[in-house]
Amino acid sequence: MRESLKAHTGRALALRRDDVDTDQIIPAEFCKRLTKTGYADTLFGHWRKEDDFVLNRPEHQGASVLVAGHNFGTGSSREHAVWALRDWGFRAVIATSFGDIFLRNALKNGLLAVALPAPVVAELTEQVAAKAEFEITIDLQELTVTASSKTWGFTADHRARWLLLNGLDDIDVTLGKADRIAVYEAHRPAWMTSITRGTYSSQDAAKLRRVS
Repeated sequence: MRESLKAHTGRALALRRDDVDTDQIIPAEFCKRLTKTGYADTLFGHWRKEDDFVLNRPEHQGASVLVAGHNFGTGSSREHAVWALRDWGFRAVIATSFGDIFLRNALKNGLLAVALPAPVVAELTEQVAAKAEFEITIDLQELTVTASSKTWGFTADHRARWLLLNGLDDIDVTLGKADRIAVYEAHRPAWMTSITRGTYSSQDAAKLRRVS
């Protein structure tokens, strides 16, 4: 199980760019690694070559809420984009909209992707830009975003929200049914394909997960 995510309060960082695609979030040359961690240095890899890029500024080190623009995470399916954002320290991204695949990948990997109306995002962007210590609270239980004594509501996929609140992913849900799976496998006809027939258990499932 991973850490549950019910609410998060953190310093924000504003990325004043629209239509940021997954190749800009993490360039393709960094997607050859075989692990799900270790991508912090690759986040916005090409842009970070610019000395004044926002992530390079000392005052923004430690920010955990990214305020982006329109259509964040568009482009190809690339879980590495989410992993890079998480590895750098972001727990949430706020934008007016997200690429569909990025949105699903984010929620499945424990990164809150919150869509708010354009005027709200613009207001947050201006406040973040004016104050490096500006904090934003995202409450997944209440489905609210709060900053500067103002609160806005947002929506989230029901199942994704349930998984995040309970610190689960799809594999955890499957492992929770390991005993029922074992019973089913034990009674399957002999001519049907089976994996470790009759001996599958929750312990076996845990071992398989550690290997994967």
